[in-house]
Amino acid sequence: MPEFQKKPVVIEARQITDSTVAVRLAEWVPNAYVQYVQGPMGLPDQYRLMIPTLEGVMEAGTGDWIIKGVQGEFYPCKPDIFEQTYEPLEAK
Repeated sequence: MPEFQKKPVVIEARQITDSTVAVRLAEWVPNAYVQYVQGPMGLPDQYRLMIPTLEGVMEAGTGDWIIKGVQGEFYPCKPDIFEQTYEPLEAK
């Protein structure tokens, strides 16, 4: 079987660190909206960023990364996958 390697592509990404950031990122992602989620049994309430994608609306919460792809599309990425796939560019 032939093997392939992913091409090095530079992307923009921002991480949701708390509910306030989720609200601000809704302004960065076209057609995204914030959904309020009540925390269960004493856990804090949260906000989720709902992102329209070609695969349907995807949900992103605290810790998740929002990626702007090479064709301007947006999608969420879990932090462990992001860490395995991407690394910061060195400052020039």
